[in-house]
Amino acid sequence: MHQHCSERNWSRNVSDIVGIRFKSCGKIYDFDSGGLALRSGDRVVIESEFGLNIGSVVEPPHPAESSPKDLKKVLRIVTNDDLRQKAANEKFEQEARSFCYERIMARGLPMKLVRAEATLDKKRIVFYFTADGRIDFRELVKDLAARFKTRIEMRQIGVRDKAKLVGGFGLCGKELCCKVFLTTFEPISIKMAKQQDLTLNTGKLSGACGRLMCCLGYEYHEGLPAPVAKEQQAKADTAEQEISPEPAETGMVEEYAAVGEPSADGSVTAADKTGDQQKQPHKRRRRRRHKKKPPKNE
Repeated sequence: MHQHCSERNWSRNVSDIVGIRFKSCGKIYDFDSGGLALRSGDRVVIESEFGLNIGSVVEPPHPAESSPKDLKKVLRIVTNDDLRQKAANEKFEQEARSFCYERIMARGLPMKLVRAEATLDKKRIVFYFTADGRIDFRELVKDLAARFKTRIEMRQIGVRDKAKLVGGFGLCGKELCCKVFLTTFEPISIKMAKQQDLTLNTGKLSGACGRLMCCLGYEYHEGLPAPVAKEQQAKADTAEQEISPEPAETGMVEEYAAVGEPSADGSVTAADKTGDQQKQPHKRRRRRRHKKKPPKNE
């Protein structure tokens, strides 16, 4: 399965592929249409190594020159049974989230649970959470696997991704841009606000996620006329402002994911960490340089 962002790379042609999105404003994934007559907006069932999932067609099937070997096929267009199972899974996800929250509190883990998502066939449950650092949740995974008898995955995300998952409204009164149409997160800096002659108060420029609002980048790139942008750029380059830039957060932060699943005899295997653990970037604090006081004359 080949993962693509909103900016597609069409240099690689695939035979009879279809673009499918699983979340609102999420990434687009390529699948083999399986010979089905699909149109944009159709909801389909696909099978991956994690289980069955329901997605929406955003790019109808189109022929190409070659076909990749590992491209998964679309199984079928969703049926009434699939929709009923999807509705039942929503209650199951609420139960899983409640139980996970109870175990987090019982074990005193410094993490905030955001959401639980199960595949259509319940072969896997993904728990999304936020935390300031690394969390040892191996015992938590054992608790979850023993309770639900399925594959458990813990996935850490950033605060911007949390806002995208949960949703909400911005200061403008409209639904969050990341929930409505943004597919990726671009770095936003305080310099963009300065060049628009906005107040340099990060509290007033921050969105629901606590980071600088994404619309600052849009207005910076699209709203400023070219002459004004150049003039503001020149002013910003000559002025010195002691404000640190907004840390970049460009999408899902999967620093580490622990996976545990019950074995054949009913016991729970130890949680394995999938993928390399990415090291947290070391944050350097600016130190003020104090001038040395001249020695006192005795």
